Amino acid sequence: MSISEADIIAFQGQPGAYSDLACRQAYPGWTTLPCASFEAAIEAVREHRAGLAMLPCENSLAGRVPDIHRLLPDSGLHVVGEHFERVEHCLLAPKGASIATLKRAHSHPVALGQVLKLLKELRLTPVIEADTAGAAGLIAERGGVEDAAIASELAAQIYGLEVLRKNVEDAAHNTTRFYVCSRTPLAPPFPEGDWVTSFVFRVRNIPAALYKALGGFATNGVNMTKLESYMVGGAFTATQFLADVDGRPDEPGLARALEELSYFSADLRVLGTYRAHPLRLAQREGN
Repeated sequence: MSISEADIIAFQGQPGAYSDLACRQAYPGWTTLPCASFEAAIEAVREHRAGLAMLPCENSLAGRVPDIHRLLPDSGLHVVGEHFERVEHCLLAPKGASIATLKRAHSHPVALGQVLKLLKELRLTPVIEADTAGAAGLIAERGGVEDAAIASELAAQIYGLEVLRKNVEDAAHNTTRFYVCSRTPLAPPFPEGDWVTSFVFRVRNIPAALYKALGGFATNGVNMTKLESYMVGGAFTATQFLADVDGRPDEPGLARALEELSYFSADLRVLGTYRAHPLRLAQREGN
């Protein structure tokens, strides 16, 4: 890794976005690099302007993040970690504003949909913006006492806004999961511990292909924690799957399961093997 990219992690969004917060939480002391799109964040790593990219893949309320499942397989990057970030929405406003003076709340449509109780309680008109941090920047620039933003506490610090209320989200379990991606994969031998392996595959267009492809995971005792399907190439008969499983490919059980999967798949690519996040382990123990 060159000096220019050392300790730099790219994300999609403006400074103060939840992806920015995730970068700072997962890699304290690193420099965060805002990018206009997921493609730009991936390109920053490919071009050696950043060592890692923090890419959101799913949210506990909103489901999967569009485009990541499409971009990641062909990005040339490898998943080397995962991070779970609790989404804690705050009601932000310029200095001088108060709950009583507010009339409108600006934010990304997903964020606005996660604070419906607050909007109803305060009788605020929702105003859609491109993203949460962008809404905070807009409110700071505009000033006034009638407009607020729904964004992170980090955004308040960056844009000089007052936090009128914290944790205004409707659901306390609102959490986003991220893939941490690098140009270089983590390679065996893997140390002992809890690991996750992510991969994509396409099944052959034959009867019961998916059933047969996944059978090896059951017979070899491999726990599959994620399985998503999506269309590729605009063809209704061409389906690609993105999966996460517990374990490492150098373990006999997972090795046999992947070998069986490859027999029934037209394409199989391992995206990466990485340490299981503490939140994943805590939820596993809770079950």
